[in-house]
Amino acid sequence: MLGGIDTLNSAGMRLAGAGTQALVRWTKCTARKPRDVLRAAGSMIRSRVERATRMSGAVLLAASLLCVAGCAGMSPGITKDTPPEEKQKLVAARAEARWQALIKGDLETAYSYLSPGSRATTSLALYKAKVKPGMWHQAKVDKITCEGELCQVTMIITYDAKRMKGIETPLVETWVIENGTPWYVYR
Repeated sequence: MLGGIDTLNSAGMRLAGAGTQALVRWTKCTARKPRDVLRAAGSMIRSRVERATRMSGAVLLAASLLCVAGCAGMSPGITKDTPPEEKQKLVAARAEARWQALIKGDLETAYSYLSPGSRATTSLALYKAKVKPGMWHQAKVDKITCEGELCQVTMIITYDAKRMKGIETPLVETWVIENGTPWYVYR
């Protein structure tokens, strides 16, 4: 049974620090039964774990409050009342970023630009099955018109076909502003 106490002694060092080791040594000398040693050490470890849990909970609460306070001071993004130039600038940046992800073949990133409604009706697996990257070489915004929460983006896409290289074609996309962010409406 002494081997069990030594094992508990080393576990106590790892789990609860030097205080548990001192408790285990003290109980070796004073306890009449090995189960008393285990009970005393378990009690000490439990109290230290509970104290650590309370402290980490307090730290987590404080961090959450700081995060919420920080977010409260941030601007909500764009809305339907945002000036058209500002909307167009943000929509253009997001449209080009989505197309860069498509050109690179990063469908997960391209999928993340889809509107919440589009993602609700189209899973990532279905999106990957439908979208076949590899033929596009370049994408640039040509024109953007925004009315309220909807924006129409005309992209000029450069791609290769079987016998023709560098074909440029316009493509009209619809973007919707939800919760301060423009999202691509996938059809």
